[in-house]
Amino acid sequence: MERVWPAPDGHPVRVIDWPAPAGEGAARGHILFLPGRGDAYEKYLETFDHWRLQGWQVSAADWRGQAGSGRLGADPVTGHIDDFGIWIADLAALWSDWAAGKSGPLVLAGHSMGGHLVLRAAADGVLSPAPAALILSAPMLDVAPYWVPLWLKETLARAMVRAGDPRRPAWKWSEKPGELPQGRGALLTHDPARYSDEAWWRAARPELVMGPGSWGWVAAASRSMRHLAQRSILAKVTMPVMLLSTRGDRLVSPPAIRRAAARLPQVTFLQFGPEAAHEILREADPVRNKALAAIDGFLDGLVNA
Repeated sequence: MERVWPAPDGHPVRVIDWPAPAGEGAARGHILFLPGRGDAYEKYLETFDHWRLQGWQVSAADWRGQAGSGRLGADPVTGHIDDFGIWIADLAALWSDWAAGKSGPLVLAGHSMGGHLVLRAAADGVLSPAPAALILSAPMLDVAPYWVPLWLKETLARAMVRAGDPRRPAWKWSEKPGELPQGRGALLTHDPARYSDEAWWRAARPELVMGPGSWGWVAAASRSMRHLAQRSILAKVTMPVMLLSTRGDRLVSPPAIRRAAARLPQVTFLQFGPEAAHEILREADPVRNKALAAIDGFLDGLVNA
């Protein structure tokens, strides 16, 4: 069931509650999933159904300002935010509302930018009740080019924000706005069918189309990534964390994710090689099945603890 959740300031945020597990008895637990920058939850319906078949009730939401949750920029294609704290506040309120009345382990999951925001919300201690666990797929803890330090990325982004409209795109998308650029698929997955699924949804639901991020988004992302990179911050994330990464990632930084894995108190870390690109949960079956099996085992441990 798709619905609209009103954020505390009234902004409409699109939410989907995937069908509950079939058969008698309550769900083993509940998962709230948040997608990445420019993403929409439609891309992950296959994964939601896998978790349903494992006995989990799954919900997901768009971020304010993308997919079916409106826009914050100057045009319908560029993704903009002034500060990631806006999304953290939305997530804290959504989590509290979503968790009310549910039993069993409550798990918070996110991919890429969604993984970053999930991890930051947990580290900042704004989630009530505290999640039983986190699942993070290729979380955005640094972005290419990896050799440029985060402080310098933030400095350059702030300068670009001051130089013009912060809502203007920070990079070129494609020759025709809204079209998926050539070569993008290779950055995301080795599975052509799963990659083409995104184009199908964009054609069926044009409101999902999003291109580059704004300079405001780049500056906000740089500030938030620097915040999470502080040595003491991740030590505050005391719940179990399932962390997925790939050395083949050319969008977010594998070294930054490895550093995070070393700092998290309770982490199960699975790193793939060049066989996996950025969208691990939408990869070819050998990778995706291995990732899902690891997550299944992690979730089983929560239920049986």
